Amino acid sequence: MLLPLLIAVHVIGVVLWIGGVAFVTMVVFPMIMRMENSLEKVLFFQGVEHRFAKIAKTSVVIVGLTGVLLLHITGEWNIMFKASGIGPTLMTVVWVFYVLVLMFEGRLFKAIFKGEAQQDTAKVFYRLSVFHWIILGISLLAIGVGVWAGHGGSF
Repeated sequence: MLLPLLIAVHVIGVVLWIGGVAFVTMVVFPMIMRMENSLEKVLFFQGVEHRFAKIAKTSVVIVGLTGVLLLHITGEWNIMFKASGIGPTLMTVVWVFYVLVLMFEGRLFKAIFKGEAQQDTAKVFYRLSVFHWIILGISLLAIGVGVWAGHGGSF
């Protein structure tokens, strides 16, 4: 009974987290790119980011905790970083990447929005948009590979 519960909580956490990344990437950034006023762009982005950051951080913690428990209960620690463990390995690498981004987001935003960025917000938001498309693609790949491998698929 514990295993299905952990899987359900884990998947719900991933849906909230990566679903939010998808929403920001596919809805919020295109809206920002159409805005004319630089200050409006920055304020809108900061408002969305501030709200979503809490959801993302909570989801990432839940996904990490349930992921560790799932690896322990299923014994899949043994296959990490092997071809047969591509699913949990890729998911773990993506999770670690997000943890690092979330840990250092304050410094990242300060670096992104200083100097030249204050003058050319269109360029900054274009770069952020491209970055989000890349991390969304990698995240969806990790989800796809994880589901594939978890249901008997092999590479």
